[in-house]
Amino acid sequence: MTTLHVINKTPSESSALRDSLIAMSDGDALLLIENGVYATLPAYSEHFSRLTANVQCYLLTDDAQARGLNDLNQDFCGIDYDGFVELSCRYSKVVSWF
Repeated sequence: MTTLHVINKTPSESSALRDSLIAMSDGDALLLIENGVYATLPAYSEHFSRLTANVQCYLLTDDAQARGLNDLNQDFCGIDYDGFVELSCRYSKVVSWF
């Protein structure tokens, strides 16, 4: 069973990113939304270096643009709201971490 892990908080606001990275398995995906997109900044890159599973990483581009973020982790693929819906349908389970 593959899972889409959705994070809406920065690593400094919550342990959600750290906890989700530990729980991820091969074939899962990570989607950063709302304030979670801040985790794609270079200051947080160490979090993703510990990711051992083969995981696809996404960010909601509208949320990154709304926060004026430009210098983002290139391992993340930007998606729009339609892409968010498509990801939610593609994975058998969606987990929102708080």
